[in-house]
Amino acid sequence: MPSTPNKRQGGSSLMALQPVDAAAFQNAAPGWLVWGSLILVWMASLLPWRLWQPVPDVLLLMLLYWCLRAPARVGLTTAFVFGLLMDVQDAGLLGLHALCYVLAAYGILRLSHRLRHFNAWLQTLQVLPVFVVSCMVSSLLGAWLSGAWEGWSWLWSALFTGILWPLPDVLMSLRPRRLGGDGAGPV
Repeated sequence: MPSTPNKRQGGSSLMALQPVDAAAFQNAAPGWLVWGSLILVWMASLLPWRLWQPVPDVLLLMLLYWCLRAPARVGLTTAFVFGLLMDVQDAGLLGLHALCYVLAAYGILRLSHRLRHFNAWLQTLQVLPVFVVSCMVSSLLGAWLSGAWEGWSWLWSALFTGILWPLPDVLMSLRPRRLGGDGAGPV
């Protein structure tokens, strides 16, 4: 009767397999960081500096960053809710920011498998069209519904937002991380 290999005899077990890069699973962002950063950026977006047209949409930037890094926590529903909150704050056509945010979140979620293979600087080249197209659709729809074309000033905001894509990645890399739950110090 053939003997079955076990751990003591040097055999392998499926339970002993480890992922190639376990660091990706250990560095998941805590919920307080995700929601705290989104709420903090949303509150900063309520200030009047955002009314200057070339200012980047930092709320959209942070939403898309968390859509890529924590898709289980931040997705299309979160983008829609924050977009509606911005529409209410602007007292404009209800749903334009929500449309822009949902289209951009959808674009990032569709590109997420590809984006994870690149660093933040190379991701910028791929997410820049997502920012431009989502803002373009929202601006064109807003111009059609209001009956007034506001020009191409929205393009500067979309371009500046896309160029700032590496910023959240750099800021989040500064936070201390803990390996596992054993209380090990920052890495």
